[in-house]
Amino acid sequence: MGQLTGGDPSLLRRINSAVVLHALRDAEILTLTELVSVTGLSRPTLEGVIEGLVESGLVVEAAAEPSKSRRQGRPARRFRFHAESGHLLGIEIGPHRVSALLSDLEGQLRGSVSRDVAEDAAAEERLEKTRAAVGDLLRRSGVPRSSLRAVGVGTPGIVEADGTVRLGTAIPGWTGLRLGERLQRSFRCPVIVENDANAAAVAEHWRGAARDSSDLVFVLAGLSPGAGALIGGRLHRGFGGAAGEIGALHLLGREAFPEKLLSTTGEPLHPLDETAVAHVFSRAAAGEAGARDAVERFLQRLVHDVAALVLALDPELVIVGGWAAGLDGVLEPLRRELDRYCLRPPQVKQSMLGDSAIATGALRLALDHLEHELFAVESTVTARH
Repeated sequence: MGQLTGGDPSLLRRINSAVVLHALRDAEILTLTELVSVTGLSRPTLEGVIEGLVESGLVVEAAAEPSKSRRQGRPARRFRFHAESGHLLGIEIGPHRVSALLSDLEGQLRGSVSRDVAEDAAAEERLEKTRAAVGDLLRRSGVPRSSLRAVGVGTPGIVEADGTVRLGTAIPGWTGLRLGERLQRSFRCPVIVENDANAAAVAEHWRGAARDSSDLVFVLAGLSPGAGALIGGRLHRGFGGAAGEIGALHLLGREAFPEKLLSTTGEPLHPLDETAVAHVFSRAAAGEAGARDAVERFLQRLVHDVAALVLALDPELVIVGGWAAGLDGVLEPLRRELDRYCLRPPQVKQSMLGDSAIATGALRLALDHLEHELFAVESTVTARH
C-alpha cells in the first residue's frame, strides 16, 4: 500500500478525467479543440484522457455535423458523455408496495415498475418481491443487470450509514435488517439506503416543488408522520440518522395514537389502515359531527408535529406528501395553524411528485453516488502496488 501525492501521475489522470467528464456533461458535445479551450489541458494530455474515457465506455465519439461532413478534409472529431453506458435504479420499499425507477447515467428515466405487497408480508417475502419487480423492469427495458452502476433505496425507519435499518416499525422484520448488504448481493453494485421521507425531500428538491428552495421540510403524512429536511441544500440526517422522526412525539406523554385520534365511537379505530382513515375523512366532509371531531384531532396532531420541526429548523418551505396529503381538508388547516404557532410561517405546498417521490429521491441518491465516484477527487488517495 502507498500514498499517492498530488504529483503522482495516477492522481493527475483521475483529476484530468474528472475535468473532461464535467465539461462533456455540461456542454453535451465538444470537439478536441473546444475541450482544450474549456479544460485548459494540453492537446496531447487531452487526447490521452479521451482515449482512456472512450475505452472505459464513459465517453463516445459523436457523429460529425452534417453540414461539415460534406466539406473537404476530415471533419473535427466530436465527443459526448455516454450516458447510455450504464444505468441507475431508485427503489421504494414500503409497507404496501415496492416500486422502482430505471435511468441512464444522467438520471433520464428509462422505465418504471410498481408492485403491491401485503402490509403483513415478512421481510424475505418483501425482498423477493423487490427483486422480482426489478428483474421484470430490467427485462422489459432490455437492460442487463451488469450495467447497473448504483442503486438507491428509500424505506421507512431509522437507517444507518451502512444501510442497516436500526429501527423500522412500519414493516414486519425490518428492525435490524442489513438491507444494503442484502440488496448488494442481488445487484452487485453500490446500494445506498435512506429513510423514505429523507429520500422524498431530496426528490422534491431535484424535480419537484422545492427546486428553487434549499431549506425545506418534507412531511410524509400518514398514520405515523415522518419528515425529511434539507438545510442549505444538504440532507440533514442527524447524528444517528433519526432526524425528522416526528411520529415519535406522541411518546412525550400526549398519548396521541392515531387509532384513538380517528375514533368516532370511543373505541380505537380498527382496522387502522388508509381505507378506514379515508372513510372517516369522507364522513367528516359529509357533515358527521363525530367524524369531524376525529379529523380535527388527527390534523391537530399533524400540525403540532410539523410545527415542532419548523420551529427548530426555520425552513423556507414545507412540502406535504404521503397518502394523507391527498385527503380533502389537510393543507389549509396546516397552513392556518402553522401561521398561528410559528414565529416565521413557512410556505406550505403539496408534493408535486406524489407516489413517485420516494423512488425518485432514491434515484437521485444513486446519481449522487455515481457523480461522487466520477468527479470527486481527493487530495490524497490510497493505491495498491
